[in-house]
Amino acid sequence: MRIVLIRQFTESDWPQVWEIVRSVVRAADTFTYDPAMTEQQARAIWLESPPGETVVAVDGDEVLGTAKVGTNKPGPGSHVATASFMVAPVSRGQGVGTALCRFALEWARQHGYAGMQFNAVAESNKSAVAIYERLGFTVVGTVPGAFAHPVQGRVGLHIMYADLTA
Repeated sequence: MRIVLIRQFTESDWPQVWEIVRSVVRAADTFTYDPAMTEQQARAIWLESPPGETVVAVDGDEVLGTAKVGTNKPGPGSHVATASFMVAPVSRGQGVGTALCRFALEWARQHGYAGMQFNAVAESNKSAVAIYERLGFTVVGTVPGAFAHPVQGRVGLHIMYADLTA
């Protein structure tokens, strides 16, 4: 397991974050984002506005992964948080995703959220599903065939939830 520092995103992180986002999105095997997404579109989607935030997992000057955390839905659903995570291909399997997820859960607790919901986890993304389940999430529903995986074809998208009040 790699020891990483998780800190708030700064503008100087963007070139490395963009490389991670671009590689993950273009692979088209985990996120529902358009693989042809431009850098400008990626910035608009990935960089959260307060009360949410975007963070990076770093080892020195190297950005290993990134996460965004915030409110899942406004209004009557605003007591539930959400988060998304991306890890650089060379840093996968080293605990970076787990560290980012732990950070997100703690962030949500500190900000008074009752739970955290992930809206679209590709069921084929076995490593992410395993991390989330290990950290207290459960699959509360699956939309069959809602994700077009480039190799496996249409697979389900899980909705996952962790209760933060317990």
